[in-house]
Order: sequence, then C-alpha cells, then structure tokens
Amino acid sequence: MKKAILYLMMALTAIACSGKRSTISDKLEYASAGNSIDVYTTASGTDMRLSHSTTLTFEAAAQPLESEVAVFVNPERQFQSFLGIGGAITDASAEVFAKLPETKQQELLEAYYNRENGIGYTLARVSIHSCDFSSGSFTYIEEGDRELNSFSIAHDQQYRIPLIKQAMEAAGGKLLIYASPWSPPAFMKSNHNMLQGGKLLPEYYQPWANYYVKFIHAYEAAGIPVWGITIQNEPMAVQRWESCIYTAEEERDFLKNYLGPTLHEAGLGSKKIVVWDHNRDLINHRANTIFGDPEAAKYAWGIGFHWYETWAGGQPMYRNLGHVQEAFPDKKLLFTEGCAESFQPDNYLSVKNAERYGSSMINDFNLGTVGWTDWNILLDQIGGPNHVANYCFAPMHADVNTGELIYTLAYYYIGHFSKFIRAGARRVSTAPSRSHLLATSFLNPEGKMVTVVMNQSDLAINYKLIAGERQTTVQALPHSIQTLVY
Repeated sequence: MKKAILYLMMALTAIACSGKRSTISDKLEYASAGNSIDVYTTASGTDMRLSHSTTLTFEAAAQPLESEVAVFVNPERQFQSFLGIGGAITDASAEVFAKLPETKQQELLEAYYNRENGIGYTLARVSIHSCDFSSGSFTYIEEGDRELNSFSIAHDQQYRIPLIKQAMEAAGGKLLIYASPWSPPAFMKSNHNMLQGGKLLPEYYQPWANYYVKFIHAYEAAGIPVWGITIQNEPMAVQRWESCIYTAEEERDFLKNYLGPTLHEAGLGSKKIVVWDHNRDLINHRANTIFGDPEAAKYAWGIGFHWYETWAGGQPMYRNLGHVQEAFPDKKLLFTEGCAESFQPDNYLSVKNAERYGSSMINDFNLGTVGWTDWNILLDQIGGPNHVANYCFAPMHADVNTGELIYTLAYYYIGHFSKFIRAGARRVSTAPSRSHLLATSFLNPEGKMVTVVMNQSDLAINYKLIAGERQTTVQALPHSIQTLVY
C-alpha cells in the first residue's frame, strides 16, 4: 500500500512539473472580440506584393472533414517570445548604399526599417572588421599589435557606421545590433592568414578577447549600442575568405576562460553572447559541448545558426533546432545568416529563392527560434562587392550605374513576417492539415493574432482557418504567402 501511495505521489509530481514546463507564466491575452480578418498576399506570377487582398469574417467553428484542408491555431498554447527580424549591414551594403542618389537611399531605409511603408526590420548584424562582403581584408589594428594600442574603427566611419546610424533613425531607434568576427588578425592565427581557415593561437586568446571589448566600446562611443556578439562566424568552415576554425571544445574553453570573464570584468556582462553561428547540421554537438558545461553555459545567451547545410546534399535540418530546444530550454535560438547563393540577375523574382525564406522562417520559428537575421540588406547588380568574388543575392539590389533599386520576391516574403509580428509577441500553436501548406502564428502584445501561411504547391488551395472556436475560409493562390491579422 505504501508503495502504491509513493508511486501515485511520484506520478502526480511528474504531471505537475510537466504542466509547469508547458505553461508560459506571462501568457498574452488574445483579443478575440473582433470578427474580421485582414489578409495580405504575395503571389508569384501576379502583381500582388504584400497586398491587402481581402477582409474576411469569422463564424462558429465546426468539425472539419477529412476532405477539407485546415490550419489550426490554438491561442491558449503559447511558446517563445519574439525578438525581431532584420538583416546584416555589411561593408558591401554600405558601399553600394553610398553610391545611390539620396532619394533612393531614403527609399531603401524606409523600405526596410519603416513598419508602415516598409517591412519594419528591428535586427541588424555587423562584422567585426572585414568579411568576404568587404572590398578587401582589414582589421582595426596594425599587424602585430598584441596590446591593441593602435585599435581604431576609422575604416567603418566612411560607409558602414553612417548607414547603421541612418538605419537606427529609420527604425525609430529600435534596432538591436549584434556583431560577428570572421577571423582574428593574421598574426594571431596558426596559418598567419585571415583567409583559408587556420586557428586562433592559444597565446592570443586573451588579446583576442580584449579585441571584442575594444570593438564594443568603440562602437558605443560612436553612438551605436551593441546588443550582443557571436564568438565566430562559421567556426567549422575553411573558406577562401576570412575564416577561423574552433572545435566545440575550443570554443567552449575560449568562452568560459577568456571571452566571458573578460566582458564581465570590462562591465559588459549584459551583452548577449551567441555561440556556434554556423549551420543546423552540427548544432547539436556544439550545444551539447558548450551548454553542457555550466561554467561556459553561464556566459552564453544562446546559439546562432545558418541555413547552408544543404551544400552537401539533402534537406534543411530543421529538426535539429527542436533537439537543442528540448535539451537546453533556457538557451535561445537565433538565425544569424542566410542568403541565396550563386547570383544570377534573371532570378530576382525567383519563387524558389523566396520560398526558401518562407520555409526557413516558418520552420525555424515553429521549432523555437526567437529572431531571424538575413545576410546583406543590399548588394549591387552583380551580387557584390565581394573581395573573393563570392557573389550572392540580397532581398534588394541596386544598379549603381543607373541608381535603380531592385526588389526581389524574397524581400516581400520576409516582409510577411517582419512587418506584422511585434517584439515581445508569443508564438502560438499552429498546424496545417496538409503538407502543401506551411504555417506559423504569433500573438502580438496588444492581443492581435498574426498567422503566416505559405502555399508551396502549384494549386490554388481553399482552407479553413480555425482559431480557437472560430473559423473562416481562405484561398491561398499557387506559390503564394499570406499574412492574416485578426
């Protein structure tokens, strides 16, 4: 009898603990009194670009048939808090921006950072000195300056910092900025080269940690608040551009013995530190190694990831994000880079590129990601400048010869999320009944629901949106994305 009581108490405790894990203490209230749904659509092969396509009304929900397609939204089941969406302000973006006429500069700033007339970016990533999307390799110190006495961000004052400041202003001052290094200076590395991989030499762990402090202080002195840093861009890739290799153990030890303590000693302990900053394929090993070490984990806000794991074949490894979230629910997931590679000027309106964005954003958010950062916000008419000819797509391009701005279809797909989801929104349980559709939902702090539905098929699909106890019928055009606000 005593054993039976003991087992019962253990079972009840387990249920209670399980309930606590699945309940958000600061759950948002869904303002469900309204009866209308505003639908915004972008559809390939049409002129619909974030267009207000219709207004629908709710009715009482009924049991859907197996023959019907539905998207189920449960406002009572809420998950991670939304941080923001944005793109990288690289040297390349800043140099192209500087070549535009002033009217086109203002158009770009409004298109990206104004929520009413643009798509409302609130995140920005910058490089710590050069990356491949710079006109050449550079650092902020003289080569060999171990003490960092020559540290200066004068290079960035010409193009990059002026653009960041204008972006901050266009965003109403609400722009979270984080920074990533692609390589330490050459003299600090095993191959004595900023390019082609190599490793940070152990004797330079402390000077390199000091370099992050110098960067943050210099940028903040220039009027640019730094929200956080990633430790190393793509630490397992030997690239023909700026790159540096860290094993999981090396990144863990650099974080816990050097970078974390150094930031704290400099009064920068509130800055967010993001580990990994590479693809989804190896993310679980990096998370296990770093977050599994309490002394390292205490310095890490979360883990960053890219979408390029498909370079080796196969499909995106979205599920790996869920495994990280299950294992380390107190750590945040942040998408830090993605772009469509291999620039071709006849592909500006490529629906394949656009749907890559839609698919990644929906899947990443549904698996716990709090923020999503695209790569370059702007490139020129050949997909650069890039000092190693690694030309790629951006959501917007500029022909620097004519001053024309070119909006890709991907720009609008991103906007279906960034324009409508507010900082502090909560992701809400959302599930389509057919694989033709992908969907995610966020409940904004003021109580409005935002559901994004992407139809990746060649068919026009009528589906029921069933939100709680109400429903409506919506049509998704072939190869389209919709935002429903209700």
